[in-house]
Amino acid sequence: MNVDPNITAKPPKLMRAIRGVMGGTESVQERLNAFVAAIQSSMAVKVASIYLLRPGSELELSATEGLNKSAVHKTRMKPGEGLVGHVALTARPLNLADAPTHPLFSYRPETGEDPFKSFLGVPILRGGRTLGVLVVQSNRVRTFTEAEVEDLLTVAMVLAEIIIDDERVGGKKGALKGISLAPTKPETVQGKAFAGGLIRGSAHLHLPPVAPANLLAENIPVEQHRLEEGITILRASVDAMVSGEAASLSRASKEIYETYRMFAYDRKWVGRLREAVSSGLTSEAAVERVRNEHRARLMKARDPYLRARLHDLEDLANRLIRALSGEKLGPGNKKLADDAILFARELGPAELLDYDRKKLRGIVLEEGSATSHAAIICRALGIPLVGRADGILDIIETGDPVLVDGEAGVVHVRPLPSILDSFNLRMNVKGELTRAYDALKFQPTVTKDGHAVALQLNAGLLVDLPQLDQAGADGIGLFRTEFQFMVSDFMPKLKEQTALYRQAIEAAGTRPVTFRTLDLGGDKILPYIDPVPEENPAIGWRAIRIALDRPGLMRYQLRALVAAGAGKHLRVMFPMVTTVDEMMQARALFDREIERAASLDLDLPAKVEVGVMLETPSLAWQVSAVCDHADFVSVGANDLMQFFFAADRDNARVSDRYDPLHPAALSVLKFISDRCKANDTPVSVCGEIAGRPLEAVALTALGYRTLSMPVTGIGPVKAALLKLDADDLAKVLIPQMSIESRSSSLRGVIQDYCAQNAIPI
Repeated sequence: MNVDPNITAKPPKLMRAIRGVMGGTESVQERLNAFVAAIQSSMAVKVASIYLLRPGSELELSATEGLNKSAVHKTRMKPGEGLVGHVALTARPLNLADAPTHPLFSYRPETGEDPFKSFLGVPILRGGRTLGVLVVQSNRVRTFTEAEVEDLLTVAMVLAEIIIDDERVGGKKGALKGISLAPTKPETVQGKAFAGGLIRGSAHLHLPPVAPANLLAENIPVEQHRLEEGITILRASVDAMVSGEAASLSRASKEIYETYRMFAYDRKWVGRLREAVSSGLTSEAAVERVRNEHRARLMKARDPYLRARLHDLEDLANRLIRALSGEKLGPGNKKLADDAILFARELGPAELLDYDRKKLRGIVLEEGSATSHAAIICRALGIPLVGRADGILDIIETGDPVLVDGEAGVVHVRPLPSILDSFNLRMNVKGELTRAYDALKFQPTVTKDGHAVALQLNAGLLVDLPQLDQAGADGIGLFRTEFQFMVSDFMPKLKEQTALYRQAIEAAGTRPVTFRTLDLGGDKILPYIDPVPEENPAIGWRAIRIALDRPGLMRYQLRALVAAGAGKHLRVMFPMVTTVDEMMQARALFDREIERAASLDLDLPAKVEVGVMLETPSLAWQVSAVCDHADFVSVGANDLMQFFFAADRDNARVSDRYDPLHPAALSVLKFISDRCKANDTPVSVCGEIAGRPLEAVALTALGYRTLSMPVTGIGPVKAALLKLDADDLAKVLIPQMSIESRSSSLRGVIQDYCAQNAIPI
């Protein structure tokens, strides 16, 4: 579609009339009256009416020009009742030449609509919600043109945004009696707890609706040109995704990539965008209107496949809006209120870092996963995160008061006073516990029976490093080096990698820092490296397998690590090792970089330790053999448990089907600990279970003396271990871990032990 942006064209007559009634400070009712008058005059119809949805799901005639005024706020009908109700129920326009002959026609004598024949009704949509119906009628039999339908749909969208904005600004004085268009009732949504904590704040939408002042175009050809440019940029990015130049979608097969691209080239979707702009909307408003239409229809669909397609369309709409804006953001540049709780459908690690973390109090996602990098960063920063809060974006408005329970995965929107009081009480109790943990900050973690346990941090970014001293951690047990690569648009240069690793070592002082080499593949795909679509990427070409098959990237990183460790203690470990041979090959690559540095007379690390991250059952049974080639072993509990139980931890349907305190799981963990001890090889546990007090006391009883965890786990775990007699708990646990055990979990046994011995869990 070729458009000359230099040609000036005014919006249609109806759009100019609507723009004329957008100014002023009228109440909502006055605004509605002005709207219907402008519509009636501009479209040359006899009747223009607005029906709005009341609490309790009744449509109420709220403004009219042409029907009896006495029927306003008296005539009501349910969704599905009559022609107006049918439009509200289906969220689709209804265009009839002779309405009284339609089987759904419902005659209301108080309106005085007897003389009118033709009927055009369009839904008033916002997000996934139907707010009401906009209707025009004529006293002659005729079908309204497609252009008239488009114009009325455009007006309906503008109307939704303006009256909600009026309502918000005007407060009770501006609202209609008995009708609230913006969501106002208290809502509680159950999601999944991805990062713990309790927080109170105000809602901030990651992608807010288009502001009323930016809805209507001043020059249609200019907007058409902007839209075409945005579509071109969008399609290029999607093509790159499919061809392998970029990979914003993860864990997806080739078929899903192709389906996604099909939507980007869908003529109907693009056609609806072009029609919306031609009707007088800005490009951004056009995207929002078409998004609203799809959401309203698909949210009513019961077919899971159709519901899933909504996510594809949502993502395309978001990408197109970003392409239209041309916005380039640096870390911390996005503005927030001081108590902001961010709401989004999904959030990548780079997008998260765009926000000022000093003001970001919490995050709520409609999607997400516990192992996403946004979740990992939130746990590192101590930001509560609730994910999989289905439908929450349809009931939230910027500025709404919100309570986020990152412990139970619950979000309270516009909470009742009773819920707020209870939540405040819990926050006070948690605050007291936090102060108690702070008092233990500099106390060594030694169990009652004299076992010293090192509590270390999981980290990966510079923002994590201050947490070392704030939490009183004993070092960094897992530094995820891939984060630097994932939040950058380009491959980090050698100097940039070296600088980051050196800063981590210097921040730790005399405490150890364990760098994990790049754990890429699976759900971690870089935008500048070709993705490899796989049926099951979690057990596909990832981590050490990529490093050994394509050693250039690995050696480049190892070179940076050796340079960063000059004169210091350098600890490096390799992820996802499945055989002893893989460990030997990886260590040989590291040794070559040490030899290279020595041959160039470069400063070498004062001390070097090379370890292995034990995440696969195959290596668990070869742990004694791998100890011959590893200076230390770190158990990656998250992956080890998922592979051990054959349950994908990113799959909501099966992720809770196993318990790391299952007797078999504890038996494997004890076997690893015993074999490492027999081989005089230090062993630690990295993963979520290390940061949970109940699991941490079990790990300590099994012989682990180093645990690495998110910052939020250090205080609670330390408090629990200080009260623990590890050898005594081992006497309780070990007899119940035999292969004859029929128990599916020893969680209850450990809980009872902790209760009897006053161990805080």
